[in-house]
Amino acid sequence: MKKQILGTFLCFILAAGLFADEPKETNKPEFKPEFPKEVTSETKHSVTINGNTIQYTATAGNIVLKEENGKPKASFFYIAYTKDGVKDPSTRPLTYSFNGGPGSSSVWLHMGVFGPKRVRMNDDGSAYKGSFGLDDNAYSILDLTDLVFIDPVSTGYSRAVPGENTQQFHGFDEDIQSVGEFIRLYTTRAKRWGSPKFLAGESYGTTRAAGLVGWLQERHGMYFNGVVLFSVAIDFQTLEFQLGNDSPYMLFLPTYTSTAWYHKKLPPDLQANLQNAINESRQFALNEYSVALMKGDQLSDSERSNIAQKLTRYTGLSQQFIESCNLRISDSRFFKELRRSERLTVGRLDSRFIGRDRDAAGEEAEYDPSYAAIQGSFTANFNNYVRNELKYESDITYEILTGISDEWKPGRLAAGHYINSSEPLRKAMTENPALKIFVANGLYDLATPFCATEYTFNHLGLDPSVRNNISMHYYEAGHMMYINKPSLVQLKSDLASFYQTTLQK
Repeated sequence: MKKQILGTFLCFILAAGLFADEPKETNKPEFKPEFPKEVTSETKHSVTINGNTIQYTATAGNIVLKEENGKPKASFFYIAYTKDGVKDPSTRPLTYSFNGGPGSSSVWLHMGVFGPKRVRMNDDGSAYKGSFGLDDNAYSILDLTDLVFIDPVSTGYSRAVPGENTQQFHGFDEDIQSVGEFIRLYTTRAKRWGSPKFLAGESYGTTRAAGLVGWLQERHGMYFNGVVLFSVAIDFQTLEFQLGNDSPYMLFLPTYTSTAWYHKKLPPDLQANLQNAINESRQFALNEYSVALMKGDQLSDSERSNIAQKLTRYTGLSQQFIESCNLRISDSRFFKELRRSERLTVGRLDSRFIGRDRDAAGEEAEYDPSYAAIQGSFTANFNNYVRNELKYESDITYEILTGISDEWKPGRLAAGHYINSSEPLRKAMTENPALKIFVANGLYDLATPFCATEYTFNHLGLDPSVRNNISMHYYEAGHMMYINKPSLVQLKSDLASFYQTTLQK
């Protein structure tokens, strides 16, 4: 028996030795990732705006950013629309547009308001019940300006070159520099340095726009005529509910009031007029309420009860709930609480929208019903449009909205934790007093509420001589106010006035 075991053991050793001595496969090709090539697709189209037919060229393609030694770093995808028949491009404005996130593609501004095609929606912005589709956008701004829609790295079809660390693009400073380099390169290649130039951003795109207008002006001497800002997120201290930061509680309150008004939760005197309700809530928030928050634990019992009663008046929430929140109502609690008795939640991007969670007991809503209402239609329509109409073919995923914000680096302009790009904007406006700013606010936007935007611009520290260069506009819709047809109509009129006024000599 021992001999048999020993023999078996020797067989295993011999077999292992034979396998160990077997030559390794040497002719297997080594995988080498391909560097991206620049590919563009040009197609011809027309659109009718204000009764005038505009012939235009649509260009979908990518530009590869390289170091000065020629090493490729990233491929930026873009879609440009340029009016045909323009003899002198220096007379034709050019607008660079992007969305936010960070981590969002440019699809929202592109196919919701600016571009020549618009996602088919109901007039209130809710999802269209019929088939997905695009309509000619009679409210496009292509009659006012050529357009370039930019997808930052890791969004849309834009990617870092294989082997490059994406972290070099995922941060405030890194994002400004890479998007800024794309703008410089496109402007140079398209021979548009002489054109009037505009930036347009939404949400974190306003953070980017405020930083870019200063960086491009300082780094490349590229001066802009105007900046269009949708749903401002420039000073994040006004937006982030965190321990020790009381600013959002007072700055969100007027939008809680407008939301409660929309859902008919206010007392009759406030319910009678939206604007009066907002004005009264704003006055309370910036005065009596802000003082109460500053007092903290020094607030007396009678003062606390008085503030809670008034918060009930302006929010539609119960006094008991408000007192249990220590007079501080976070956005997530408001989404869930306003219509909890009906087992409904309200939207974050647009608080007109309602959702239904699995149960009504939780502290936070399961999802944002206002994003759910538009995500599918924008995604399907863009993917269909870019391949079938613009003839740009790619098998990689077009990233509509990614989660890269979780790894975003706040950068040098973060005061402690909070990103704040107001200083480069102030500096750019000071050095370029011709620079005009257009600000669009949604009255039902609970992501970037209008009172926080007002606070941000009231604290820029601008000289009085340039304060009038900022124009504030308000729309009865949410973060993407243009999904609401009446707001879109008014927005186009306001933008036309802004471009015309800005370009006056």
